[in-house]
Amino acid sequence: MNVRAVLFDLDGTLIDTEKYYMEVWPKAAEHFGLTLTREMALELRSLGRPYAPEQFKRWFGDVDYYEIREYRRGLFKEVLKKGGLHLKPGAKELLQYLRDRKILCAVATATAVDRATSYLDQLGVLPYFDRICSAADAPLGKPAPDVYLHACNELRLRPEMCLAVEDAPNGIRSAYDAGCKVVFVPDQTKEEPEAEALCIATCRDLHAMIKLLEGEPDFTGGIRYHNS
Repeated sequence: MNVRAVLFDLDGTLIDTEKYYMEVWPKAAEHFGLTLTREMALELRSLGRPYAPEQFKRWFGDVDYYEIREYRRGLFKEVLKKGGLHLKPGAKELLQYLRDRKILCAVATATAVDRATSYLDQLGVLPYFDRICSAADAPLGKPAPDVYLHACNELRLRPEMCLAVEDAPNGIRSAYDAGCKVVFVPDQTKEEPEAEALCIATCRDLHAMIKLLEGEPDFTGGIRYHNS
């Protein structure tokens, strides 16, 4: 596959932290007397401003989203201490593959740049990235295309020259609307039919991404190609 850059979502795509958010969002809501189900937590994956506060208003009426989010951040720090910070399977190998072929790498995440940088540094993969881009530095968060457009601009590449790797519908929509090719790598859900229709392929994990980029035939079922 002919791409000049690969743009990665962070949580649930490069690092195994989305499972922690699935745990702490319901607990944070419960602290404020609200019931937030796993299905609702799934809808919050990568959801940025102003969309997340608007979603909370639709669910719960006049509540302070930012107060709940701040409490959730405290819970997240605690579960992260207990569970630890880990790369998703195949991440290091894929990043090395891209470096060896001089394909640029960037992160396009809802996470603030300082925290994203810290996580990648702790995991020993920060040097693989040419840019760390956050939705906090773009006008709108995911699913708007702004953070991916920002990442492409930082790399001085047209979106169609970039491949985005995402684990959730909000991120897939963001990358697709920016004009990037998109690959879905499942994390908390095995399938996302509507979102996958916007992708060129679904890869079982980041190991399979290497075969996808190489254009190698896959006989293991690790890659599903789509028609978009």
